[in-house]
Amino acid sequence: MTQLRFPGVHAQADPGRVAITMAGTGEQVTFGELDAISNRLTRTFRSLGLEAGGHVATCMENRVEVLEVAWGAHYAGLHYTFISTRLTPDEAAFIIGDSGSKVVVLTPQLGRVLMPALAGLVDDDVTFVSIGGEVDGADDLMALAAERSPDPIPDATEGADMLYSSGTTGRPKGVLRALSGEPLGTTAGLALLGEFLMGMSPESVYLSPAPMYHAAPLKWSLESLALGASVVLMERFEPEALLSAIETHGVTHGQFVPTMFVRMLKLPEEVRNRYDVSSLQAIIHAAAPCPEDVKRAMIAWMGPIINEYYAGTEGSGFCWASAEDWLAHPGTVGKPLVGVIHIVDPDGEELPVGEEGVVYFGEGPQFEYHNDPEETAEAYNERGWSTLGDIGRVDEDGFLYLTDRQSNMIISGGVNVYPQEAENVLASHPDIYDVAVIGIPNEDFGEEVKAVVQVMDGVETSDETAGALIAYCRERLADIKCPRSVDFVDELPRLPTGKLLKRLLKDKYWEGHGSRI
Repeated sequence: MTQLRFPGVHAQADPGRVAITMAGTGEQVTFGELDAISNRLTRTFRSLGLEAGGHVATCMENRVEVLEVAWGAHYAGLHYTFISTRLTPDEAAFIIGDSGSKVVVLTPQLGRVLMPALAGLVDDDVTFVSIGGEVDGADDLMALAAERSPDPIPDATEGADMLYSSGTTGRPKGVLRALSGEPLGTTAGLALLGEFLMGMSPESVYLSPAPMYHAAPLKWSLESLALGASVVLMERFEPEALLSAIETHGVTHGQFVPTMFVRMLKLPEEVRNRYDVSSLQAIIHAAAPCPEDVKRAMIAWMGPIINEYYAGTEGSGFCWASAEDWLAHPGTVGKPLVGVIHIVDPDGEELPVGEEGVVYFGEGPQFEYHNDPEETAEAYNERGWSTLGDIGRVDEDGFLYLTDRQSNMIISGGVNVYPQEAENVLASHPDIYDVAVIGIPNEDFGEEVKAVVQVMDGVETSDETAGALIAYCRERLADIKCPRSVDFVDELPRLPTGKLLKRLLKDKYWEGHGSRI
């Protein structure tokens, strides 16, 4: 008999056990309360016209309601999309429209910024609801839910996230997975990985310090709750507060990104030693390659419990490296547990062990980009293998190492940034003749965004001009996508065909670094 994994199972077994804790405020939700509000929200979504297979979008800060709304949508058999709180109204509106969301959940802080603009950018049949306070033009979602029964709906089936990954053309692309139609709690695949790879159980306490609109924090938090583990959710990452949360709540597991490791290691030694982190049993990290010296320092501090995985929102493959694996194969991002790794040259031929090429996954789950057959086709080769666009090699033991990117994607603090959007914005500035946006080394974030600019004749190249260009970009795009600095050049390196040779630009900044990521 299939073991069901969702909060309702644990609510029946022990309704008073804590499911969610906010690290900053101490606010808590029990499994009984989580299951009840999830059922109420399921019925509310149905009353708003969302049947199984429908779509809801949310734009919320980290708070307990994020996970409540996610489970309410999941119980209802919906697709649910979490939108970055850092996007502009235009960017958020694109995701709402592209996903086909008919209900959008906002908080007052974000609603005040987004609602006036979204009202004219999305279809009239989209319903806005608020959580945590009043938003003009939106009904109070929890007030609506309070009128509904806390009992399960009779036809509850599995929902699924539909998260957006940045596109090489600058537009984000939604990763659509077909709903299984299976009974609620039957497809918690990531929960199985947590259980068997990291020893997670209902006695575990999982810490999530990152924004819930990112794939990994959302998925691992939901799957921890599916297992019956307690989730401690940080309002925002702060290194000392993270250590304090580990000690206060007896955290056993957590998912971090390398930037967080760097910030934690930069704390004075007396601050680090102030907190007892001995409850930790396993830490996982992903989203960006971790510098070897940083990882060694984390293992020396917290022990051989630092595990790494390589995967994407697309879900076409999954590589895993335990601390022991990594110490035996320094620099690896893991060995495939889902899918088979193939390293391919520019002609499509598979390369032997040790040679660098484009990393493809074969024999893994298939995916498609919603409303984007062209991007979907580009992700696959003629053999049906798919790629996330990374360059790497495999050693004789089958462990994967990443060395570069096929695309020009920038990973800054674990966030994927595609430079085309910023390039398109800056190219429209009257003072700019030509522009390239690239990622350069940053000790804290791994990479930061830089613009290299050729100005029009007569334009002064000064700090004031650079500041004006950055401000111009930030007025039009989320700040994470915009350059933090600008360099001026006489001419950008282009072929006669017009193709920009970004590698020549990047080499100048990455000289002395073993990897360009």
